[in-house]
Amino acid sequence: MISHKTGTREEWLAARLELLAAEKELTRRGDELSRRRQELPWVRVDKDYRFQTGDGTASLADLFRGRSQLLVYHFMFGPDFTAGCPSCSAIADGFNGSAAHLASHDVMLWAVSRAPLAKLNAYRQRMGWSFPWASSYGSDFNVDFGVAHSREEWEAGTVRYNFGDTDLRPAAGDADALDAFSESIVGTNWQTYRREGPGMSAFALQDGTVYHTYSTYGRGLDILWGMYQWLDRAPLGRNETGMWWRRHDEYGTAT
Repeated sequence: MISHKTGTREEWLAARLELLAAEKELTRRGDELSRRRQELPWVRVDKDYRFQTGDGTASLADLFRGRSQLLVYHFMFGPDFTAGCPSCSAIADGFNGSAAHLASHDVMLWAVSRAPLAKLNAYRQRMGWSFPWASSYGSDFNVDFGVAHSREEWEAGTVRYNFGDTDLRPAAGDADALDAFSESIVGTNWQTYRREGPGMSAFALQDGTVYHTYSTYGRGLDILWGMYQWLDRAPLGRNETGMWWRRHDEYGTAT
């Protein structure tokens, strides 16, 4: 039985034209925000970060692979995880196609995680991905760019994430349930899982110098979830209660 309001084609068109005006205004606002992102001051990166890649040890400048721009997705895959975060995995499902187009447009796209390279490669093979993925294991890269947190920060309850302080520790009575949840998805307790965080950072390379130009976290990553852009246009929208998604190779085995 239909519970949503119905109407004539004429009523639909009138409402659609009103919505179209609002959508166009949002597009113009998005264009303005993009311009402001590009006007942010660039910050020189002086630390010598080292990554493990399929081609051996690489510097941050090496990740550009001859391009002048670099986009890094901070993929939640800690050293103790048994698999990558399902949410990051859902986002990364859209990287393969984009990476080729970006590379031809002077932009390199990489995922970077703290897990050792062997774990990343095994998981990438399982997921059928081909985009570049580097390990920052043993590096300060994830900490410095706000997506990894120390045990001391966690225990103090003042983790710095998304440009503010937040307490990621479970509320009283929730610890066991959250530990069970994180154990089921990445094989660790909640603290180990949430001492990692998702994010995206952008860098520029000019005259041999790397600059940090932009980072975003939390819901700033919404635009990278390809499935949500589709759902926002579906009849029922996101229509979600809790974490409904899973890794793409797990849907057929769901109970």
